[in-house]
Amino acid sequence: MRRLGADFLLLCVTFFWGVTFVVVKDAIAKVGVFVFLSQRFSLASVILLCICLVLRRPLTMRLLKQGITLGIFLFGGYAFQTVALLYTSASNTAFLTGLNVVFVPIIGAMIFRQVITRTMKAGVILATAGLFFLCTNGTWSFNGGDILAGLCAACIALHVIFTGEYARKSDIYWLTVVQLGTVALFSIVVALFLGDGGLILVWYPDIVGALVICVLLATVFAFLIQTSMQRFTSPTHTALIFCMEPVFAAAFAYVMIHERWGIWGLIGAVLILAGMVVSEISSINFFFMKKAEDRYTSIVKT
Repeated sequence: MRRLGADFLLLCVTFFWGVTFVVVKDAIAKVGVFVFLSQRFSLASVILLCICLVLRRPLTMRLLKQGITLGIFLFGGYAFQTVALLYTSASNTAFLTGLNVVFVPIIGAMIFRQVITRTMKAGVILATAGLFFLCTNGTWSFNGGDILAGLCAACIALHVIFTGEYARKSDIYWLTVVQLGTVALFSIVVALFLGDGGLILVWYPDIVGALVICVLLATVFAFLIQTSMQRFTSPTHTALIFCMEPVFAAAFAYVMIHERWGIWGLIGAVLILAGMVVSEISSINFFFMKKAEDRYTSIVKT
């Protein structure tokens, strides 16, 4: 039940990431990607830092190293995805980014010898097929920028895997604030390199709403919950749940700006949902078997 509860909260995180996709897309069109990322992650880091100081949680060198490692992987995902969009289509980028669901079990098994069950394998296959149909509408042509999108997927996979490893033994608050601060720092450096450093501290009334939503829901809440809940579920399950992000994004876009799904998009969404459900079968079976065993034990004792 604890793992199923963690999966539900991670699904809530994915929902917020999905529904804020349209909001983020509009915001970065007005101020630039790394200016928006600088403001978003800087504000989120300050909020979480205040929480850590109020709670008086100790910051160790080990926590600092772990948080920076997670921050580097997280920033790599954002950076490679942004640059990939300059050289390949948005559909290719979305599909290849989603392939982190394939990389997570493979890398996890190689580095930490994590077990991949049959239901996980089936879920990954279904989710991958669903991502292909949802993001590419059933057609795909290779571009040079696809390699960068693949690197983005690898960074996200590493972030998910190492978050699961670190969160079980470290303070989740400091782990979250350090990684978000790392993303903010790298975003500021890139913005300065691109000549946009002077725009970071500028007040943009047009994106205040987007910034508030993204900072509070899609960053502070989302990454704190991800770091906390990955203590109770596997990285592969987490990656499968995160596959729902484009589904939520497409559904929200349909409601807000009337974007059409199309038959391939619907098929893709169903396959992704099926993959997530299939991956949960082993846990659900274990739960009911455990309940039956407990009931049998109580009957025997009486």
